[in-house]
Amino acid sequence: MAERRTRGPGAHHEERRNQIADAVLAVVADRGLAAVSLTEVAARAGISPGRVQHYFPAKRQLIEAAFERGNALGGARVRERVGRDLDAAEPRLVLTVVLTELIPYDATTRAHMRVRQSFHAFAFADEEIAARLRVLYAQFHRRLSDLVGADQRAGRLPAGLDAHRAAVTLVALAEGLAANVLIDVTPAATARESVLAAIAGLYDGRDPYGIVPGSPAQR
Repeated sequence: MAERRTRGPGAHHEERRNQIADAVLAVVADRGLAAVSLTEVAARAGISPGRVQHYFPAKRQLIEAAFERGNALGGARVRERVGRDLDAAEPRLVLTVVLTELIPYDATTRAHMRVRQSFHAFAFADEEIAARLRVLYAQFHRRLSDLVGADQRAGRLPAGLDAHRAAVTLVALAEGLAANVLIDVTPAATARESVLAAIAGLYDGRDPYGIVPGSPAQR
């Protein structure tokens, strides 16, 4: 019984945090990042501003919570799109789904990427956030490089390919295109096609983005 009482408040706390983070994402989706405030988020979440401030005393913490929530929801979308256990799925399928999920394609993903991009902007002036992002990106790049490495071992990709470099370059390409989509420089469909072309280039030897050292794009 004592264990249940311990878990109960913790679960409620997490549920409330997620509710507030979802409200931040909804505000960003409708009105942009500049509209995020304690009052606006509280109204969207259906709670008092004081309750929001209890969980997140500063706007930066609201953005951070939305960043984490967006990542969690993005991970859930990846698993849903893959349709099976990620460890059992084909590496190329997982790589493709993960990278194309970084391209905004609806209100939910646009809000997530807006928050993600703003969190990066905070990191330019805040070493604590920058350090955290370095850890997150190291983990992200490692997961993707593991996918590339798996297909190298299976003979589907060149043995000489630098898996880590490929992962870093593909993520940078996808996120750069995502920023252009958010400000309507590049249509989402075009950005998605570019990411798919980069992935296909690794597998068919064309490598239009010069990810593989010595490829035609680098000559």
